[in-house]
Amino acid sequence: MAELLVLYYSVGGSVKRMAELVASGIERVPGAAARVRTVPRISNEKSAAEEGPPYAELRDLEECAGLALGSPTRFGNMAAPLKHFLDGTSLLWQGGALAGKPACVFTSTASLHGGQETTLLSMMLPLLHHGMLVMGLPYTLPELNATRSGGTPYGASHHAGVADDQPISDAERSLCIAQGRRLAELALKLAA
Repeated sequence: MAELLVLYYSVGGSVKRMAELVASGIERVPGAAARVRTVPRISNEKSAAEEGPPYAELRDLEECAGLALGSPTRFGNMAAPLKHFLDGTSLLWQGGALAGKPACVFTSTASLHGGQETTLLSMMLPLLHHGMLVMGLPYTLPELNATRSGGTPYGASHHAGVADDQPISDAERSLCIAQGRRLAELALKLAA
């Protein structure tokens, strides 16, 4: 069984919902399973893990067959708590623990043009430094051409609205599931 890590940070809940959809896409592939993890806030505020998945540990990255990384957009970049966690992975980098594993990224923004693509690209940088095989979404997925909210070739995305009250659209949902499926299928092909 190939276990794929779905690692995310969420404040308003949209990225968490996306992570669940990506995980469901992974689970639809025979021989693949999703391990969902989050990271804590960097402040003393109430943490998401008290109400959701456990906090990620370095061993989650070491043990995974692939990684789906999700974050809300913060000024066109990934959120600080996720960046903080990734900044602590230098021992894995030194040992090449993630080299050759497939990875993908997903994000949610408050505004439609709030930096979805730059956030996805910023999330790819540490994965590339780790030697991961970063994949996106192909235009062969009809939802990528039809979406009027989120969805990019760099990875799944969602326009949540300023109050984080916009539901995930049908196209966004399909793209999240497709991304999870593609990640799991690639991980299984690489393992064969």
